[in-house]
Amino acid sequence: MSDSTATVDDLDARLEKHRVELTGYCYRMLGSSFEAEDAVQDTLVRAWRSYDKFEGRSSLRSWLYRIATNVCLDMLNAGNKRARPMDLSESTPLAKAALSPRPDNTWLEPMPDARVLPTVEDPAEAAVVKESVRLAFMAALQQLPPKQRAVLILREVLAWRASEVAELLDTSVASVNSALQRARATLAERADSGAEAAVSDPLDEEQQKLLERYVAAFEGYDMSALTALLHEDAIMTMPPFDLWLTGHDDIAGFMTTIGSACEGSRLLPVQVNGLPGFAQYKPDPEKGGYTPWAVQVLEISDGRLTGFHFFLDTERWFPLFGVPLHLEAEADQVEQGE
Repeated sequence: MSDSTATVDDLDARLEKHRVELTGYCYRMLGSSFEAEDAVQDTLVRAWRSYDKFEGRSSLRSWLYRIATNVCLDMLNAGNKRARPMDLSESTPLAKAALSPRPDNTWLEPMPDARVLPTVEDPAEAAVVKESVRLAFMAALQQLPPKQRAVLILREVLAWRASEVAELLDTSVASVNSALQRARATLAERADSGAEAAVSDPLDEEQQKLLERYVAAFEGYDMSALTALLHEDAIMTMPPFDLWLTGHDDIAGFMTTIGSACEGSRLLPVQVNGLPGFAQYKPDPEKGGYTPWAVQVLEISDGRLTGFHFFLDTERWFPLFGVPLHLEAEADQVEQGE
């Protein structure tokens, strides 16, 4: 192997080492799983091409964050703010429920933990990082102007010093502190921005039992059992549809009417947005077995489910989460295992 090849391989390895944390940063900035991965790829390509101009006045990590920030700010110039259904409209009563899709770029997108959460030894630090990708916090971030968003993430989530952020953004420490104060004030106005913090990391015994009961109730399509697990003000969303329901009565009613095709579903656990979740498969009447239907993200508070969110674009989500695009029926699996 030539020296130049060794140098190239070494640089690739050094850049790749930062991929997960950069993806987490870009995801918080952009609110989109796929745009975040595109932004990181663009960042690493730019870094690779211009590495000979990197003079080492800052760390490689700081330099990569500077490039990633510029990439994200350029992408955000279009002005699109990702949202959840409840950020865009009022809750719909069951009697008026209708499934009206909006374009993909409307929605805040789910993200597998493994793609955005680097391994952190300190449990307290790990908890903060997980909370910073939860759906409610991500939705709150989307309300901030892009530079305030960058300042808040760098200072509050990644614990950069004000002087480091000022250098990255080519601005003053006073400007960074001012932006941080404005960003905090905006988040404080959003009462739900910390609503999911009741989820333990890892899940405590009570929460684990709640999830086991949820799986049994959902797979058994037992609405009485499911209702008993839901907070009375629980929220259900289904992007790309803008419909959202609130209250266990309307949710259970929806699932036995418009959503009745979910009966007989199977659930596989996934780790998503720092929260428990499931890949949901519906019975496939044509091929047999089960076909992908949704990535579910669950929110827990005070021993109840306060929200469950169904992301339905399974052709995009299931490969991202590394789960199969078809499940065999249990009888078939038993026969194949014999």
